[in-house]
Amino acid sequence: MRTTYMAKPNEVERKWLLIDAEGKTLGRLASEAAALIRGKHKPQFTPHLDTGDFVVIINADKIVLTGNKMADKKYYRHSGYSGGLKVTPAGEMLQKKPERMVELAVHGMLPKNRLGNKMKLKLKVYAGAEHPHQAQNPEVYELRG
Repeated sequence: MRTTYMAKPNEVERKWLLIDAEGKTLGRLASEAAALIRGKHKPQFTPHLDTGDFVVIINADKIVLTGNKMADKKYYRHSGYSGGLKVTPAGEMLQKKPERMVELAVHGMLPKNRLGNKMKLKLKVYAGAEHPHQAQNPEVYELRG
């Protein structure tokens, strides 16, 4: 009788993938990046192990939001003090911290547990076209659709 294949941590082979975000929609880019980080594109995907690849996203400042999201979408954070709620519109976030905008979108699509916290470290986002990961020889990855 054959059993389900479960990958071993030492068998996992990780690649570095480079995604150009120029002209891409934020949510579609984030969902595909999250699947790559998680390893769902690999035949040896195992839910309780980190089998995914490293993802480098460049040109985060050229990301596209559809509809009225640039004005209507808001990002919330809290200082911890009473009355300490900070609200940032998506348009302002895209100008000031485009990397953070992409990171929040991808992190929201990863598991909310210790394994997900480990996976978050495999995402590298840069506002411009330059990145310091040339030594890893990242493969250019074309998004579907």
